[in-house]
Amino acid sequence: MAEPRNRNSTDLGRRKLLRACLQGVAAGMAGLGLSARRAVAEDATLQALIRQNQRYDFDPGFAAASRAMPMPDPSLPTLSPATVQATEAAIGRYETMLSGGGWPEGQPVDPMRLGMHHRNVGDLRRRLAAVGDLDAGGINDAYDSHVEAAVRRFQARHGLNVDGVVREQTFRALNVPAAVRISQLKTNLARLRAFGGALGGRAVVCNIPAAQIEAVQNDTVVSRYTAVVGKPDRPSPEIQSRIVEVNFNPYWTVPVSIVRRDLMPKMQAEPDYLAKNRIHVFDPHGRELLAQQINWHSEQAMSYRFKQDPGDFNSLGSVRINFPNSHEVYMHDTPFKNLFGEDFRFHSSGCVRVQNVRELVNWLLATTPGWSRQETDQVIRTGERKDARLAPAVPLHWVYVTAWATADGIVQFREDIYNRDGLGAYATRAAPVVPPVGAR
Repeated sequence: MAEPRNRNSTDLGRRKLLRACLQGVAAGMAGLGLSARRAVAEDATLQALIRQNQRYDFDPGFAAASRAMPMPDPSLPTLSPATVQATEAAIGRYETMLSGGGWPEGQPVDPMRLGMHHRNVGDLRRRLAAVGDLDAGGINDAYDSHVEAAVRRFQARHGLNVDGVVREQTFRALNVPAAVRISQLKTNLARLRAFGGALGGRAVVCNIPAAQIEAVQNDTVVSRYTAVVGKPDRPSPEIQSRIVEVNFNPYWTVPVSIVRRDLMPKMQAEPDYLAKNRIHVFDPHGRELLAQQINWHSEQAMSYRFKQDPGDFNSLGSVRINFPNSHEVYMHDTPFKNLFGEDFRFHSSGCVRVQNVRELVNWLLATTPGWSRQETDQVIRTGERKDARLAPAVPLHWVYVTAWATADGIVQFREDIYNRDGLGAYATRAAPVVPPVGAR
């Protein structure tokens, strides 16, 4: 183990080094004139640099510490026998933590970030060390590079924006008690066991609380996709099915539930909404009607069929991925790309929107003759309505897993967005303002 550093001697060494550097700069600037030489020689500048250097306190061991605390391995799937075994082991470790007193509850300081000194950073250090995100060492009030790396790892394990800054969402996850996390792990262990064996071959897994999709091949995740899934009051269902078809440049037929909840109120407020969004109305006999012919304050409006033209404005975007199911849901592209950048990605009415959906489609169609990347790009570019039948179909699993551990020993948690884990007040935060009317 390295010898403890003497802070005074360290500061003196820094002062000498910085003074020598500035003297060298001053010598090099001798030809720039008296004002430049005076500026470099100012002792106030030297003192400011020393204070800044002390404030950020970058430890030379930072790189080694970062390597010792790896981030989650993106190639390890959520569903596998190895996940079951790792989750069982994680429960044992967390129970040991709880028997030792768990971890401290921190007091909010918004935000906590690299370079700050605050008495609450000590509790943050203890919290991160308890679960292995921070190498246990001296506890002090400095939010240094070690702490920032540990916060990033914690955020990655909890599906949060990985920026190394402790804001409200990260702080809230930090303060979930150890007993609650153990309960969550046990609940999800039962779900993982119920799934059964390995995925094998090729499969697609959407973990709804994680709002994430995995393309799995031979029990290895070959690619991951950020998703937007169902709102708490319109949850995405758990599904076991097979992807059979991809629709390019699809029409969107508005589901009755969206007509009732969204479209009717929208038309009452904006009578030209259908026209602006190129949505056509058809009666039960297939005859197209004008929006002015419909009483938007009457339940009769739900008896009509609403169909949106293909295009960039279409709520399904350029692609829809179909699979048999009784819930009338599917996966698709979306024009609302900004939603993928949020921590809270629960905005749909049950369907799943996929970021970089073209990459997933190319992977799905890799074994289907006549649908190379160039051919799919060409169809999307032309705007032509066309369907591709997968050969063979690809197994699909929409699952609800909020806590699990992977074979590398790293434990992950997600918010219990649909309140199915029995966590009470720790289930989820309030949803933000919802986006405009869109696809399921």
